[in-house]
Amino acid sequence: MLQKTALVTMNLIVCLFMLFPLLYTISVAFMPSGELYTMAMNIVPKHPTLENFVEAFHKIPLVRFVLNSFLVAGSITLGQIVTCSLAAFAFSFLNFKGKNVLFMLVMATMMVPGEATIISNYLTVGSLGLLDTYIVLILPSLTSAMGIFLFRQFYMTFPVSLYESAKLDGCGNLRFIVKILMPLTKSAMGAMAVYTFINAWNMYMWPLLVTGSDSKRTVQIGISMLNSVDAQSITLMLAGVVMIIIPSISIFIVGQKALIKGMFSGAVKG
Repeated sequence: MLQKTALVTMNLIVCLFMLFPLLYTISVAFMPSGELYTMAMNIVPKHPTLENFVEAFHKIPLVRFVLNSFLVAGSITLGQIVTCSLAAFAFSFLNFKGKNVLFMLVMATMMVPGEATIISNYLTVGSLGLLDTYIVLILPSLTSAMGIFLFRQFYMTFPVSLYESAKLDGCGNLRFIVKILMPLTKSAMGAMAVYTFINAWNMYMWPLLVTGSDSKRTVQIGISMLNSVDAQSITLMLAGVVMIIIPSISIFIVGQKALIKGMFSGAVKG
């Protein structure tokens, strides 16, 4: 009992240490700007107020930015689940010349940082006339090497005889994926959905580069618009940050079991 109490106490201390930046952000969001810029170290607001949240909604079209981010992140998540599952099926069950070399090339793209291709991608979408549209926010992220690798690891745990038996019964490739593989890989799909949605929700550089109007901007760009030279901007910006992290944290809390299970289930074969 003494050992368990000590371990719980240590975990609580580490937990509070890790959560302190988030808790302080929430505290400042409810703090009047006059309390923040003082000589005293105000961690907890003396006079909590909702004025920062109301002002954030009035200063920028935050609801529009949130809806844009939901549309973009949801479309990217759905697109990656479809494209990555199809590619992983080909790498797992189909036999064609150069399959292993092609898979190695796909995995090699994970070592290329996004900043190295952002200029060429911008020139490409600019020449196609796609700037400042929803398509330009979604199209470059409709597939990922990480997703292909994750699904392939799951598919490799299934015997090839499962696919061969389905083929003998007249089951086509798409029907095999939809009716057999996807129901058996719900944990992988859940992990992929949570991971992809959070990454898409937090995108900043690409939306900043390709959007120019408020009707197409996402929440990460909108929060930066709250930052200005006046003292009130910090409390406004942190109030906006608190509001936009609620969806991503909620999705992570709901899908954390699927994320952990999906990341580790395909690592053990048998």
